[in-house]
Amino acid sequence: MDDEEIKKVDNSELKEDDTEVVDFEFNEDGEEDLKKTLKKIRADLKQAKKEKEEYLTGWQKERADFVNYKKQEEERKAMFSESMRERILTSFLSVMDNFSMAFSNKEAWEKVDENWRKGVEYIYGQMSGVFEEYGVKSFGEIGEAFDPSLHESIEMVDTDNKENNHKISAVIQKGYKLGSRVIRPARVNVFEYKE
Repeated sequence: MDDEEIKKVDNSELKEDDTEVVDFEFNEDGEEDLKKTLKKIRADLKQAKKEKEEYLTGWQKERADFVNYKKQEEERKAMFSESMRERILTSFLSVMDNFSMAFSNKEAWEKVDENWRKGVEYIYGQMSGVFEEYGVKSFGEIGEAFDPSLHESIEMVDTDNKENNHKISAVIQKGYKLGSRVIRPARVNVFEYKE
C-alpha cells in the first residue's frame, strides 16, 4: 500500500463513545509501552467480565423473583375468587333451607295451589342448578354414619338397635360442601345405643 492510499482520519470525525483510544508511540521503549498497555487492557477486560457476571446474576435473580411474584399473585387472585364465590354461595344457603322447610311439611305443601307449587319448585330447581354448577353439594341424610368433621350433633337420641349406634336419626339443617371443603356442617340428631 502506498502512503497516498492511506487516508488520514481526523479525530474530530470519529464517533464519540466511551471507548478509550490508546496512542502508541514506538521508540526504544516501544515494546515496554506495548506490554504496559496490554496489561492494562487485560485488567480492564477482567474487570468488565466480573461486572458482566454480577449484572447477569442480578438480572437473573430479579427475573426469578418476578416469576415467583407472578405465580404468587395468580394464587392470591384464585384464592380471593374462591373466597368471594364461597361467601356469595353461603349467603344463599338460608334460602335453600327455607325451600327445604317448605317442602318438608308434605300435607301443607300438597294443599298449596298446584300452579303456585310448580312455580316454587321450578325456582328451587334453578337455585339447585346454580349450586351444582359451582360445585356445591348438600350432605346430611338420615341413616348416615355420624362424622364430626361433617356433622354437628344437636341432640343424642336413645335407640335399642345396636346397628343404628352413631348414625343420624334426624337432619335439622343440611350441610354443604364446596368441592371437598365443608362450608357448613350438617346439624343433626344422632342415635346412641343403650342396652
